Amino acid sequence: MKKTLAMLLAALMLFSLAACGSDGPADSDSGSTASGAPSQDGGKYLNVMLGTNVMSLDTNYATDGDSFEVIAGCIDGLMQMDGDGAAVPAIAESYDLSDDGKTYTFHLRDAKWANGTPVTANDFVFAWRLGCQINAEYNYMFGSGVGCIKNADAVISGEAAPETLGVTAKDDKTLVVELDVPVSFFPALMYFATFYPINEAFYSGLEEGTYGTSPDTFLSNGAFLLESYTPGTANLTLKKNPDYWDADRIALPGINYQVVGSSDNALTAFKSGTLDLVSITGSQVASAEQDPELSDKLQVIGGGYLWYLTFSQTEKNAQGGMLANANLRLAISNAIDRESLVDNYVMDGSLPTYTAVPPQFAASTTTGEDFSADQTKFSEWCGYDVDKAQGFLEAAKSELGVDSFTFTMIYENNQGDVPVKVAQAIKSQVEENLPGVTLELQPMTKAERLDKMQNDDFDIALTRWGPDYADPMTYMGMWVTNNANNYGFWSNAEYDKIIADCTTGAYVTDYDARWAALYDAEELVMKEAVIAPLYTKANANLLVPGLTGVHFHPVAINRTYKSASMG
Repeated sequence: MKKTLAMLLAALMLFSLAACGSDGPADSDSGSTASGAPSQDGGKYLNVMLGTNVMSLDTNYATDGDSFEVIAGCIDGLMQMDGDGAAVPAIAESYDLSDDGKTYTFHLRDAKWANGTPVTANDFVFAWRLGCQINAEYNYMFGSGVGCIKNADAVISGEAAPETLGVTAKDDKTLVVELDVPVSFFPALMYFATFYPINEAFYSGLEEGTYGTSPDTFLSNGAFLLESYTPGTANLTLKKNPDYWDADRIALPGINYQVVGSSDNALTAFKSGTLDLVSITGSQVASAEQDPELSDKLQVIGGGYLWYLTFSQTEKNAQGGMLANANLRLAISNAIDRESLVDNYVMDGSLPTYTAVPPQFAASTTTGEDFSADQTKFSEWCGYDVDKAQGFLEAAKSELGVDSFTFTMIYENNQGDVPVKVAQAIKSQVEENLPGVTLELQPMTKAERLDKMQNDDFDIALTRWGPDYADPMTYMGMWVTNNANNYGFWSNAEYDKIIADCTTGAYVTDYDARWAALYDAEELVMKEAVIAPLYTKANANLLVPGLTGVHFHPVAINRTYKSASMG
C-alpha cells in the first residue's frame, strides 16, 4: 500500500515539529533599533526584534531558536510548516510510504538555489551525510533516538562509512530514505533545520569553517536571501528571493532583524515605530495590557520552552557530588514557589510547570490528549511544599552526614532582566525554606553557560529547552545515559530501557503502549528530581497594525513569515 502526502496530513497535525530548537541563546542587550530599508521595488522591510544574536547559520551547528528562524526563512527543506504547525510540501512536492512504514520516497519539485543551480536529491544526501560526520549537537536527530535513519548511529560513531547512511538519490528528483523502524512523525522532522539540504559544489568551494558566516558564504533556496550579516553583531537583513519556487506567495520585500536584549528597549522601540514586531516580558506586559494604545496590539502565545534547574551529579562538582543525592535535589525542587515566579517575575502568561515534559505541545495520536495536561500527577515529588522540602533535606543530611550545603547556580544575564530576577527569587526561596542551603549566583552569557555545562563545570544551572518536534521524546531523550544533553550525567538502566522500547523496540508501532511507557519514564525523572521544572514560557508579542500572516509555533520554528503581509 502507498500512502500519499495528502492522506497523511491530518495525522501529522498532531505530530508536527516546530522546533524551537534547543536552549535559545542570549548574547546581546543592545538598545539600538532597526529602521525600515527599501527593497528593490520600494517596499518597506518588516522590522523584527531578536532576543539574542544569531549563533550560526550553518544547519549543522545551529542550536537556537533565533538561528532556526532565520535559516528557515532562507532555506526550504523537504517539508515546511503551515499556520497550524502541520507538515506540508516544500521542496518535496509529494512522497510515498512503504507498507512497512520504513521507506519514504520523496518526489522533488522544480526549485533552484540562489546561484541558479537546481535543488536536487543529492543536496539532501550530501547534507545528511555531512551532518552525521560532524561532531555537532544535533546530529543525534538522524539516529535511533529520533529520525531512526538506517545506519545513522554507526555513521555518527564512525563505525560505518557515510555512504551507508539510509538516504539515496534515485535520480535528481527522487530521494529515498530508509528507516530502521517506523517513525510516526518523520515527515514533520523534515522541516527541522538539521534536515535541510546543502549544495555540495557551493559548500566544497568555501574555505573550511566559513559556510554560513556571510551572504557570500550562505546559499538560499527559500523565500528570502541573506542580504547582510556579520556573526556576533546585532543586525541581520533578509530580502525576498525573486526566484523562489513559491515567490508569488511572499508579500514581504524583506526583513530587518535587530537584536534587542532588554524588554524596556523593545517596548520603547515599538512605541517609537522603529520595530514592527517585538517580544516583551515582565512588567512591560502588564504595562502594555493597561495601555489603550498597545493592548489591542498584544498577542500572548505559548512559546514551548521549558525553564528548569539541572543539577550536576558528578563528584567534581557540588561539594564532591552532593547533588547526586536524590533527596537533596527533591528538597530544592519543593522549596521553589513556581506560581510566584510566573506571577511576580516572568509576568508574560508563562505557566508554572511540575512535569518534565511541558504542557500544551504534544498530543496523543489516538485520543488527542495533551501529554502533560495533568500538572498534579507528580505532586508527590514536585510542588511547592516547605514542610515536604525540609523533610527531604533532613533525609539528605542524614544520608550524606552533612548539615550545610553551598552550591553555585549559573544563569544568563544578557537576555533581559527576567532570568536575573528568576535566579534571584530562586536563591531567596531556597535559602529561606531550606536552612543550611546556600545558593551563590554566577551570571554569564549563554556561550559561557553552555561551555560550563558541556564541560561539567557547574553545580546547578538555570536553563531551558525548546521542543524540536511535537512528541514527548524531544524532552525525554535528553536523560538517556550518555546523551549529549544529559548535563547532569544522571543514569538509570530502567529509564534507558523504556526509552529504547519507545524509539526502536516493543512500542514503536503500539502508540497507546508507547504513550503509557513514556509516562512511566517521566515518573522516574520526577521521582529522582533529575531536573526541577519551573515554568513553560509564553511569548508576549506586540505587532503593528496591519501586520498579518506571521505564524507563531510552540515548537521547531517559532515564527515564520512566508504568509506575512504589512497590509
